[in-house]
Amino acid sequence: MKKYSYELKKLKIIEQIAIVFFIAVVIPMSISGFIINNINQQSVRHQLRESAILVASMVSDEMDFYIKNNETTLSQIADALEYLPAKSQKNKFIKEVAKKYPNCKDIVIVKSQNELEQITDSARLNEQPILSTQMNDGSFLVVTYDASNLDNQLFKSLENDNRQIYIMDENNHLIASHNFTPDMFKETIDLLPEDMIPEVPVIFGDEKNRPIVYIRRTNPDFTIVVNTTENITKHAIIDNRVKIIISVLAAILSMMVLVGFYIYYLYINIRQLFKAVIALSKGNYQRQIRLLSTSFTPYEMVFLANEFNNMASEIHKSYIELKRKNKELKELNEFRSNLLDTVSHELRTPLTSIQGYTSRLMRQDIVIDEETKQKSLRIIKEQSEKLKRLIDDLLTIPDIEGMRLRTVSENIWLNKVLEEAELLLRKRDGHEIIVNISDDFPKVTADKGRLEQVFVNLYENAIKYSYPDTPILVDVEQKEDKAVIKVKNSCDKIPKKKLDTLFEKFVRLDDEMTRTTRGTGLGLFIVKGLIEAMEGSITLSSDDNFGFCATITLNIADED
Repeated sequence: MKKYSYELKKLKIIEQIAIVFFIAVVIPMSISGFIINNINQQSVRHQLRESAILVASMVSDEMDFYIKNNETTLSQIADALEYLPAKSQKNKFIKEVAKKYPNCKDIVIVKSQNELEQITDSARLNEQPILSTQMNDGSFLVVTYDASNLDNQLFKSLENDNRQIYIMDENNHLIASHNFTPDMFKETIDLLPEDMIPEVPVIFGDEKNRPIVYIRRTNPDFTIVVNTTENITKHAIIDNRVKIIISVLAAILSMMVLVGFYIYYLYINIRQLFKAVIALSKGNYQRQIRLLSTSFTPYEMVFLANEFNNMASEIHKSYIELKRKNKELKELNEFRSNLLDTVSHELRTPLTSIQGYTSRLMRQDIVIDEETKQKSLRIIKEQSEKLKRLIDDLLTIPDIEGMRLRTVSENIWLNKVLEEAELLLRKRDGHEIIVNISDDFPKVTADKGRLEQVFVNLYENAIKYSYPDTPILVDVEQKEDKAVIKVKNSCDKIPKKKLDTLFEKFVRLDDEMTRTTRGTGLGLFIVKGLIEAMEGSITLSSDDNFGFCATITLNIADED
């Protein structure tokens, strides 16, 4: 049966922050915005209901005041007419009052109830409000009002209110209105319940966001309807809802922008950490983390970067030290190989010669004449000296490398040292050594034995690589408090690159493939070590006149 294993995807830090931001910020703010919107909608809806009731009550109070005021005026006119006996006087008084009476369109006196009803029906058809009162003689004083002026008077305080307000009589005939539109009026009247509750504001209608309020008055008999239009609802609820949504979205967007910039800034620094770690893993130990350091850079990241840089620096130092040690080990291995090669090449020949001539002298079966015996002993002595010098050179190397070479400095005559060195040469191969030094050349400070060893090595080296039958020149001169000795021979010019390596161990002018002379390749290395131990210096040069020139500088001895 197969087993299936599911491994969750490893999210990048920027993806994780985006998910956390969405869960912790976007969702809560969206829910908060939804809740705030609902609360605001409920509050505005309640406010619309209360304000509609308040407007209906205000209009009802205005209507009461208007009716009472006009009833009082009408009673006063009727009382005044009682004191006018002549009909002409009454008509004249009525005309004068009609001119001065506000909103009055017409004032008449009718004698019967039928005439009153006819005038009332006519006023209703023309949507004109009327008031009437019965006089002492049984006639009726009737006042017809101008509906347009009535609207201005009743709704003056609601001039900026966008609600539609209707004042109707008991038959739902319009007496006065505010912001009247026929379609909306018809729609509102159709919604009025048949049985209306008198004297109290009542909300009716199908839409909860558009409250419609009526007040049914019984004395006098009229109805006030306040209709909340769609524009008011839109302005009060829908516009506020849009504002809340836009505000929430703007807040989320602003936070996203700020968080986005911070995440981008943080991401750049984290990428620096990643790049440095990758570079370190690939062996680039010199890579350093360079953060965009500001006050917004987390302390932990700065601390981590500093610790990483310190660690990388330590690793780089260790790596350099390791490379140096490896180079030393490589040099030591080369030294061991060259030493074995030197021993195998340079020790075998003299040992073979000593062994051969010693065996010859020890034979009893032949008679060796005196001349042959002396020649054999001389060869044995020369080869023994060669072995001794080779062993001395090899033993000098560790002292030079470890800077443990000890010399005994004294004031010596340089010309005597040069003579002794010439006498110590094993062979010259036809080369004459010409020393140019004045007889009164001052003494130098050096170790006599070591200095003789220096010049012997230089003589042998010069003879080994010079043209046949050419002299070896030694020029000595004084420059201030220094003695300058130049050992020169005639040979091919040495390339600068090769010349710079001749002071190293086991380096020869002829390599293993073109080697025509014998030697260890240690001569110039030992010469340099000995000269520097005596607080002198040595340099090499080569030109067309002299293929090889070793220049030694020693200190002139103080006068006794």
